[in-house]
Amino acid sequence: MSEYMFDHIHRGLGRVLDLRQSQHALTASNLANADTPGFKAKYIPFDRVLSNVMAQSNEVEMRRTDPLHVFAPGSDADNPDIKEIDAVPWSVDGNSVAPERENIRMAENTLMFNAVATGLNKRLSMLKFAGSDGKR
Repeated sequence: MSEYMFDHIHRGLGRVLDLRQSQHALTASNLANADTPGFKAKYIPFDRVLSNVMAQSNEVEMRRTDPLHVFAPGSDADNPDIKEIDAVPWSVDGNSVAPERENIRMAENTLMFNAVATGLNKRLSMLKFAGSDGKR
């Protein structure tokens, strides 16, 4: 029954939230290691990973061995491609974290996470409304 209520868009949006959460953790780690010599900042290239995840949501039906499982094993949402940023040549300690860049990435990621969460909330509100026969 749930495969009729929760279509590929719903599953894809859930994956987007998971990817945004992973990006948030990476950015927080980058900021925490801003003074660690030799640390390389990491990020998820969303344009590529997101298009792969949404394509998988359309093409591949997930195999669930447990009703609580959300993702198919090995999907990009489970193990996204994480890129490292090399330090600039004039960096004394080899650290590639730029706090300004990371703060911007954090703000953008927060905004995008909230937008997707709002969209999912609206979809669930419509299901709740339909399930209550139009009564509030």
